[in-house]
Amino acid sequence: MIRFLGLAAATAMLASCGGSGGTNGGATTISGAGATFPASIYQKWSEGYRQATKVGLNYQAIGSGGGIKQIKAGTVDFGASDKPLKPGELQKAGLYQFPTVIGGVVPVLNVEGLKPGQLKLTGALLADIYLGKVKSWNDPAIVSINPGVPLPAKPITVVHRSDGSGTTFLFTTYLSGQSPEWAQKAGASDSIAWPTGLAGKGNDGVAAFVKQTAGSIGYVEYAYAKQNGASYAQMQNKAGSFVAPDAASFAAAAEGADWAKAPGNYLLLLDQPGANAWPITGATFILLHKQQQDPKTVQAVLKFFDWAYANGDAAAAKLDYVPLPASVKDLVRKQWASEITAGRKPVWPVK
Repeated sequence: MIRFLGLAAATAMLASCGGSGGTNGGATTISGAGATFPASIYQKWSEGYRQATKVGLNYQAIGSGGGIKQIKAGTVDFGASDKPLKPGELQKAGLYQFPTVIGGVVPVLNVEGLKPGQLKLTGALLADIYLGKVKSWNDPAIVSINPGVPLPAKPITVVHRSDGSGTTFLFTTYLSGQSPEWAQKAGASDSIAWPTGLAGKGNDGVAAFVKQTAGSIGYVEYAYAKQNGASYAQMQNKAGSFVAPDAASFAAAAEGADWAKAPGNYLLLLDQPGANAWPITGATFILLHKQQQDPKTVQAVLKFFDWAYANGDAAAAKLDYVPLPASVKDLVRKQWASEITAGRKPVWPVK
């Protein structure tokens, strides 16, 4: 029977005040909702921005699927998703998307006797675990690539997301590229019919389930693995190297990214070449309506992310996200000027 675990807090309130583009005590507030993947860095940016400008951010970490739905419905000032929308879907919904930071999705474990990074996995083996084909930690398929590692004769409990999730999109898209059987039976999306396992809501829900369930394996954004002190697996990358998840391996995966040639900023960073590249790497995105009714509200959103681009790299790096290169930030700022309008007039830069 699949159980569900809710987020410790259903919404991540990154400012003490609420409302969409409203005011509270004289401080303007902007609202957003979506991915839990970047919630940690958005919280840090919000704290710094509020100190610098007195402008607050109310961000609900409800998962990428929820963020996409809310921005399409116009109930928030911006949506957030780790699953980039393809150009056709953006056009149909009248949306524009841009990246903020890059991070990694990490298999986390609760296996007695295993130290962080001691276990090695391949993409095909990870897919077989999530298909329910590899059922115990001392299965020959695991033992064969982990000689000398103390693997117990204990059953494997799979943990996955219950909500529509960009983290799930990255994870399942990666598995689909590694395993034809996974691609056929489960597929790649932000929400799938899981072959087996327990379900937790949000990255924090999965991390909590793994922490409390002996013999379990789950997948979370790396910041959640660090914050929970979770044990993690090394992954074999496209070059055949087994690598550990960290900012350096995420950056190695992002080195070849050519955002200028990515229509709609649709770009995946999965299974990239390079000896040090982490294979489950991805950017996280902000979604905005291209045609705005209120220029001041969208200008407030863009001012926040402009400030984060200029001042937020150190905070991002401390949380093991990879900041975007300056050239990509400049490219995105130029897109703001051309892609987003109010009354057919550009809203950026703010006059």
